[in-house]
Amino acid sequence: MTNEEKARQIARRRIFGIISHPDAGKTTLTEKLLLHGGAIRQAGTVKARRNSKFATSDWMEIEKQRGISVTSSVMQFEYDGKIISIMDTPGHNDFGEDTYRILTSVDSAVMVIDAAKGIETQTKKLFAVCSMRGIPIFTFMNKLDREARDPLELVSELEDVLGIPATAVTWPIGSGLNFQGVYNILKNEVYLYKEKTTLQLGPDGVFGPELEDIVTQYNLSTLRDGMELLQGAGNPLDREAVSAGKLTPVFFGSALADFGVTCFLEQFLDMSPCPGKRKLAGEGTVDPLDPFFSGFIFKIQANMNPAHRDRLAFFRICSGEFERGMEVTLSRTGKPIKIAQSTQLMANERENVETACAGDVIGIYDTGNFQIGDTLCDCKPPLFFEPLPTFPPELFALALPKDTMKAKQFQKGVAQLAQEGAVQVYHNEYKETIIGAVGQLQIEVFQYRIENEYNAPLRLNNLEYSLARWVVDTDLELVKSKMDQRTMLVFDRFERPLILFANQFTLNYFSERFPQIKLAEAMDMKDEQ
Repeated sequence: MTNEEKARQIARRRIFGIISHPDAGKTTLTEKLLLHGGAIRQAGTVKARRNSKFATSDWMEIEKQRGISVTSSVMQFEYDGKIISIMDTPGHNDFGEDTYRILTSVDSAVMVIDAAKGIETQTKKLFAVCSMRGIPIFTFMNKLDREARDPLELVSELEDVLGIPATAVTWPIGSGLNFQGVYNILKNEVYLYKEKTTLQLGPDGVFGPELEDIVTQYNLSTLRDGMELLQGAGNPLDREAVSAGKLTPVFFGSALADFGVTCFLEQFLDMSPCPGKRKLAGEGTVDPLDPFFSGFIFKIQANMNPAHRDRLAFFRICSGEFERGMEVTLSRTGKPIKIAQSTQLMANERENVETACAGDVIGIYDTGNFQIGDTLCDCKPPLFFEPLPTFPPELFALALPKDTMKAKQFQKGVAQLAQEGAVQVYHNEYKETIIGAVGQLQIEVFQYRIENEYNAPLRLNNLEYSLARWVVDTDLELVKSKMDQRTMLVFDRFERPLILFANQFTLNYFSERFPQIKLAEAMDMKDEQ
């Protein structure tokens, strides 16, 4: 492939994550985007599975039972000449770490907000991660077919609560029972909700006569007032500011009713960035047009196909070209690895991939070689992308197999789910397994998967600890001598020591008494060998 052709292919790529508070409609919007891209025939079904009514991106059995997303999934489709990879992330706060890792692999993010509730807790946290990384954010105000808050109030809240200037691209005409459509400010078009038609307005826009007999007088008056305020005090669309993550374009619609979604998708593809440079650990960047092949693993998922008990590494290509069967170096170990099996992703549906380029996300079958954050490349010396962060959990439990005859399956399941990052797994000095999680749901999913995917019933005993800190550059014998009943010494899967504390007071007291013991709240996700 020539450099010119390579640049053309990279310009077609879009990788974005969808973030939101639980129940804001994130997975529903994902479904509708896949539907418009022809990736699925009917929202709620994977192609050719006509009897299944579950969300395409919710492939895990527990997700179908509870109607929530508890794992991130990657789906790729083509629309209007662009090749799009969507990262559907768990909205639930208990799976925040999975979401944070996903956000390291995207070039932009779509923030879905329930127009009746506005900005909620999880939205703030995920926005902060995007903002910290300078990721461009596009906002979709959802559920306009239900009663919603005033659109001006919603836009102001983006600026007041999140601190990001907003510019309206579309604007609602009413909401709930009075919802009549959406006005596209850029195109000067109105999409009528019940009529399912598009109305091109004249040079006077919403102030012209075209809407007089179509929209109720109250909705028309409110729409005109809104446009006057936006023209006088609104932020103009600045594409450079959008690309820098300093201005968010705002769209209104209903994902469930599939209204305003097409307009959003088209404008998003026009404004969102194609794959750009990626930072390396230390200094330097990798450009998508660099001749060598490189990329990093941002997620590992076991048992996506329970019949085969397989493990799949989600791999973001950052530069060069991928060819099935090529040999690359695993930077962490220096070990050469041949990528014989690779796949394009549609939740848990697979399709073999022969070639791919920078900006593609592929699945690589893993026999246990990979870890989250690993860099693969074919250049010398091997390079390392920025390490992904590990966050300390807040809930801890001692995990034991109920049946000692199933101890082998139990250990295998624990090891694999630890490599996935599904939970944090530690062990104490007696080699007992201790799991750490951000929330109770994460622990429940862990138990469900160990028992159902590995056939190893387990017993969980909750531990009275709520904080964990890594021990850095300190003699381990000294640390052991300072332990009491309110602390516990454990080791992570890289054999790095941590101390579990009962609460913040215990941590503060320990730090004051033993300042010579250095503690860290987060560690880079890499092997310290």
